[in-house]
Amino acid sequence: MDAKRAAELRKLADRCGFQLSKLDALNIALTHPTYVFENKGLNHEHNQRLEFLGDAILGLVVGEYLYLNYPEKPEGELTKMRAAVVCETTLAQVAAQLGIGQNLLLGRGEEITGGRERSSILADAFEAILGAVYLEAGLGQVRDFVIRQLETKIAEVAKGAYRDYKTMLQEVVQKNHEENVSYAILQETGPDHDKRFVAGVIWQGQVVAKGTGRSKKEAEQKAAKAAIEIFGS
Repeated sequence: MDAKRAAELRKLADRCGFQLSKLDALNIALTHPTYVFENKGLNHEHNQRLEFLGDAILGLVVGEYLYLNYPEKPEGELTKMRAAVVCETTLAQVAAQLGIGQNLLLGRGEEITGGRERSSILADAFEAILGAVYLEAGLGQVRDFVIRQLETKIAEVAKGAYRDYKTMLQEVVQKNHEENVSYAILQETGPDHDKRFVAGVIWQGQVVAKGTGRSKKEAEQKAAKAAIEIFGS
């Protein structure tokens, strides 16, 4: 890592409030697989393993916070709240606000097609950073950072700012039609630990809306949300 890259990462660490003695793991967290593929001779490591670790840590931290601060909420409600907080959209928004995109190492193709602003890449980098900081500085710094960044979102969700779009769509369709909708996974890409799914809402034998997510449930929810706008228009 050259001095310029180290200085950039140090500025990012400062913006995030991290106290890191080493920046190697943070650098890996910001290295997209396409960059490694295009620079095979440089022996770089991409961020997917750190993203896997960070995803688990994020779930733990948010789950712990919800458990301790909302004792009146049952398990099912807490699960829905956590899912709403740690969704790709929220993580990408936080990453964008922190300027994480400008510090990413991307392949030329991703660079040209706007990878620095792509939600999936930003969300993955956010989770990878959590994994990196956990390894370098421990759970305490990660917990403080996550709560600092997501506390407002958690408060919104606690007030009911999350919706089951599949149920909403069913209600919308049943008001005006006898035939209900169904769902199908139209596409599945990526390795086992980093899947991307495209779900479709099927009505009268046709795909009327699509949604993309990191799980089948998330993809179906996004597809249902898109379909609500169509049926409700």
